[in-house]
Amino acid sequence: MSTTVLTTDCIVLNGTARTREEAIAESARLLVHAGAVTPDYEAAMRERESLVSTFMGNGLAIPHGTNEAKEAILASAMTVVRYDQPIDWDGNDVRVVAAIAGKDGGHMAVLSSLALVFSDDSAVEQLLAAESPQQVLDLLGDVNATA
Repeated sequence: MSTTVLTTDCIVLNGTARTREEAIAESARLLVHAGAVTPDYEAAMRERESLVSTFMGNGLAIPHGTNEAKEAILASAMTVVRYDQPIDWDGNDVRVVAAIAGKDGGHMAVLSSLALVFSDDSAVEQLLAAESPQQVLDLLGDVNATA
């Protein structure tokens, strides 16, 4: 069964956050707006971050909630927020924050697809240079194929 977890309305090319905490809040608002989570999910994202950094390397962070937040997840979804200025994420520069909410474990395949894109330096450069949400979706479209 294929589920669309990422749509162009969940892609923001010019994020406004300046700190890791603001970036998590910005991503959580997008997930709530997408109808994927309840507002309680943001606290679970913050809790996860306090346990282990969600910095993945190559300018990417993937904040997501703890396992205890399952009740706050209404549907699997992903948001992508790109920042012009790097955000300090535990001493690492982050330019892309991809927040994930996975219903019934559906986020594992999405994480795998994201990791593949971000392990390719040219794909990361294309993502940072993308001029529209559709271009970002075209680069990350595999996340929908695997969901």
